[in-house]
Amino acid sequence: MKVIGSFVSPYVRKVLACLELKGLDYEIDPITPFFGNDEFTTLSPLRRIPILIDGDVVLSDSTVIAAYIDEAYPGPPLFPASPADRARARWFEEYADTRLGDVFIWGLFYPRFVAPIVFGDPVDEARIERTLAHDAPRELDYLEREIPAEGFIAGEFGLADIAIASFFRNAFHVGFTIDRDRWPRTAIYVERVLAEAVFEKLLAYEKIQLGTSIAGRRQALIDAGVRLTAETLGERSPRKGIMRL
Repeated sequence: MKVIGSFVSPYVRKVLACLELKGLDYEIDPITPFFGNDEFTTLSPLRRIPILIDGDVVLSDSTVIAAYIDEAYPGPPLFPASPADRARARWFEEYADTRLGDVFIWGLFYPRFVAPIVFGDPVDEARIERTLAHDAPRELDYLEREIPAEGFIAGEFGLADIAIASFFRNAFHVGFTIDRDRWPRTAIYVERVLAEAVFEKLLAYEKIQLGTSIAGRRQALIDAGVRLTAETLGERSPRKGIMRL
């Protein structure tokens, strides 16, 4: 299997964590969507990551990819067994991908990190302030009510937990912290999920991608044991996306 997409993307991280949990082998082309070439656009019409290529199967949505992985391959299930728990898991995956994505990626990670680094835009301090003062506390209040005191969202560790924690990881990369006095259950839960082996392994690769120059990044990842694709769908100049920018 091949995965197209950066280790730092929460949506790519979600898929990679699923592959790691299942014990599946894969190669990766760790590009951000902004640097995707025309072939990338052909494979992902919305110019989003990740893309999964598994033989003749080509998929370009993290939710669809995760469902495919769970149905096509044995190993630890990504969803719980009971219909009620499966529905709960699906809801929290959707909630993470949409609302937590809007808050922590578009409201925090993008304006603080991506826009200045990739496009040379000024940091949108007003958007960040709104996120920290209003948007993030609202979602943390919701999660604090919903997250169990022990264990995971829907029984065993699975896709819902992976999805939620992935967005917090991006927020943490740009200095966000969870107030343990105000949201203790959420803080402990996120720590518990991110301590899982699949996240610990991926974090090492994320740090390389965040801390290494573009010129030296592929070799640094190879030196760390990452199996990269022989060719990349990346190009030198970034393009803004068609869905949000």
